Amino acid sequence: MEQTAEQARQLDHLATTPPPVPSPSPLAAFGMPGFGGPPAPAMPELRPILELEGEAYEDELDALSDWVDDFLLPVYGAEVTTASPWCLQWQEHNDVVAWLHALWLAYQQHKDPEAGLAGMFVWHRDFLTHAMAAIRAPGGPLSACMTSPERPAHRLLPGPPPSVRTEKESEAQAPGPGEYGLAS
Repeated sequence: MEQTAEQARQLDHLATTPPPVPSPSPLAAFGMPGFGGPPAPAMPELRPILELEGEAYEDELDALSDWVDDFLLPVYGAEVTTASPWCLQWQEHNDVVAWLHALWLAYQQHKDPEAGLAGMFVWHRDFLTHAMAAIRAPGGPLSACMTSPERPAHRLLPGPPPSVRTEKESEAQAPGPGEYGLAS
């Protein structure tokens, strides 16, 4: 009797319908979250280089300098002219550092096999051409620097002054004549 009861329980268990298995989404193969694919891997926190400080900034600038000196300039540097200036001290131009860092991050993303066969074309078309044109423009951030390899130069041009609104706020927060114990 016990054996028959056990067999009945097994048959009941096998006869119950399993919960429905959702059919895979056609987008599941792309690993898009919420579409039945594997969860997307956690991306490392990327921060613009100018938001980094101390050793983190120095390490990132060293890695960026290696990429610029060993790859970018030998391949895409072209000649230095008044229409396409360069600066041997480009690391001191914060705007140039920011542009080159963004270009380098985009390069790393687009050379990855997951970017597909057209990844590097997209990098050239959408990133390289625009960034280099902006950095090396005749009126760009390096325009006061080297325009001839025979005459190396480096000069940081002053940026715009603070806005009128910022100036007014600074004046409003400044202490009055009697606030420091001075007689008025």
